[in-house]
Amino acid sequence: MVDSTQVVEEETTSGQGTTTGGTGTGGAAGKGQGRLKKKTKRVISDVVVHVFASFNNTIITVTDVKGNTLAWATAGGCGFRGSRKSTPFAGQVAAAKAIQKARELYGAESAEVRIYGPGPGRDASVRAVRDTVQITAIFDVTGIPFNGCRAPSARRV
Repeated sequence: MVDSTQVVEEETTSGQGTTTGGTGTGGAAGKGQGRLKKKTKRVISDVVVHVFASFNNTIITVTDVKGNTLAWATAGGCGFRGSRKSTPFAGQVAAAKAIQKARELYGAESAEVRIYGPGPGRDASVRAVRDTVQITAIFDVTGIPFNGCRAPSARRV
């Protein structure tokens, strides 16, 4: 994936002037008047959507290619509580909220999806991302134990 970050500069004037209230500071009166501030807006078209789907919640994190977080949302943060938090619909709403926020702030157009965990919000969150932006790749990065946990000791009778 190619890093496609653009910087758009917007010029704004700061009309706030400082006044000296008889304190005798001298040169502080003219600072800040008529200066131009350059407001930079990063445009990131390729993003990575990390879906952490546990049995109790679904966490969606949208990052750039380097791994810097751009936006995030959770099923609990979207108003779902209790057993409704661990449903596919809650994962879908959380994914739609996170990717929409990234699209508004950074102009995300295409996404790579990385799914982690066995929860019920896995597939529904991928569908919500697909409806908003174009998906370039889907990876399942759920960890697989090589040796696993230590086995319990043999029962002595």
